[in-house]
Formats: sequence, C-alpha cells, structure tokens
Amino acid sequence: MSSIDDSGESSVRVICGPTGAGKSALAMRLADRYDAVILSADSRQIYRGFDVGTAKPTTSDQSRIPHRGIDVADPEERYSAARWADEARVWMTEACVARRPVVIVGGTGFYLRALMEPLFHAPPLDPERRAALERVLRSIPTEELRRWCTELDPARSHLGRTQLIRSVETALLMGERLSDLHRTRARAPEIRARYLVVDPGPDLSARIERRFDTMMANGWPEEVEALARSVDATAPAWKSSGYAAVRELVAGRLTGEAARERVIIETRQYAKRQRTWFRHQLDDSLTTRIDPDGERVDRVAQDWWEGRTE
Repeated sequence: MSSIDDSGESSVRVICGPTGAGKSALAMRLADRYDAVILSADSRQIYRGFDVGTAKPTTSDQSRIPHRGIDVADPEERYSAARWADEARVWMTEACVARRPVVIVGGTGFYLRALMEPLFHAPPLDPERRAALERVLRSIPTEELRRWCTELDPARSHLGRTQLIRSVETALLMGERLSDLHRTRARAPEIRARYLVVDPGPDLSARIERRFDTMMANGWPEEVEALARSVDATAPAWKSSGYAAVRELVAGRLTGEAARERVIIETRQYAKRQRTWFRHQLDDSLTTRIDPDGERVDRVAQDWWEGRTE
C-alpha cells in the first residue's frame, strides 16, 4: 500500500474531484516526480475500446507512467464497485512489492467508497428477471426513476441513474432495500485515505466545453462509429457519459451543435453530482482542496503528497 500510519492501518493517496477538473494532468506530474503508479478510479475507463470519450490517458502517458484500472473489462461486462475495490487491492499490493507508491485518481465516488468504507456482500439477482426489468427501467426518465427510488429506497434516491436502477432492481426483485443490505451485510474497511480534491470552481464549465471540442477533434465520432459495428447496443459501456449523444450524431439523428449542447449539459450535471458527493462524503480532516489553475498548485500538491498539509 502507500504507507502505514501510527495505528497500523494502510493508507493511500487519492486525487479526486469533478470530471474535467484537471485531475489526470496533476496526477501525471506527481507520479512522474515520485515514481508512482496511477490507479484509475473511473467507472468509464475500465472498458476496452472506449478511449476518446472517456479521456483515457494516452498510450504515451501509459508507457511513461504505469497505470492500473484501465482497459480491464469488455464492453459487454457488468463491472461493480465491489469488483473494482477487490482488484484495486491487488494492484496496490503489486505496487508495494515493487516498492512504488500508489496514487488513486478518479471521480467515481462509489468506487472510492467501496475501497475505503465498509463493504457488503452484494446479493445475486436472477439474471433473466433482472434483464427484463432493466429493459423497462432503461426507458424511464431519470427523474421518474428517482421518484420510484424515493418510494422503494429513499436513502438512495439522491444518487445517479445507474445507482437508482440498481436500487429499484434490488427492492423489486429481492423485496429488500439496498441501503439496508449495505448496513446489515457490511464488512470492515482495511484502508484509509488522504484526499486531494481538484476543482477549478467557476472555470469548470469552460473546461468541460473545451474538453468536448478536443475529444471531437481527436476522433470521438470515428471511435463511436467503429465501436457500433462490434459492440452490442445494450452493452453497459455505452452508458458512459456522452456516448449516447455521439451515437445519435453518428447515426444522423442529431446535428453537431445539438450533440455538443447535449453532451456539455449532461457532463455539467454529472460534475455537479460529483461535487456534491465530494463535498459531503469526505472527511475534512483528511482532505485538501486545490485549484488546478492556482499559482502554487504544484507546491501545494507536493506538500500534500509528502504529508506537510495542515
């Protein structure tokens, strides 16, 4: 792991924050300086072939700095936070054996929670009944799903669409609330973290727009067109933010401007949910917040890395 504190518990450095905030660039600079391994905590970057639209590190970046947690699942696979946490422990142990520090980088809060907080043994759901129910739920607008979840499992009704579907599925197919199962089937965590939250504040909106334009220039439509020929239209990987709109663009059902507007709005909404999560779910005593455009950003980040933050 990254280090052992005075109590003997494992601890690890985590760079997190909303999408498009500049986490990866800062993490690359730190990993280069400290000869570290980057462990991605991004639920979109796990899928092979979904590269441009998920802002994966380039081949050059991955050859310069070792990365884990990227390209670990086929697009048709269901990949859970619990599975990521289990595999993250293996990757962290491998880095420890190689005597290299690890930094976890990403904005998927429920991945981080699965690693740092008590886990539970997820109940198996009948695959045929689940598939039939998911076909129905997939056609329901997010706010309607949220109303369902408010009735079935209110403690989880504030979450994103994927978690809402999982909550409704569990309640309907098992007759139990997923929030209750998290509590009754929990097992103790083994890892503590120190967090560096990267957030440019009001400038995030413009960053998101620039990132979309860069992705399009880097061949996002061409990537989607190629993937559509080999990846089933119902594959979980297609749920990655923005891909539905770009598929519509490639199919000629959206104009370029309409696709741009839709993806930017969707990404801003996702970033807003992430900000809320990181504001309320992290222990302030273990958290440093940083503006990636600040004058002393690298100095502050290095102080955080070396444990010199107040």
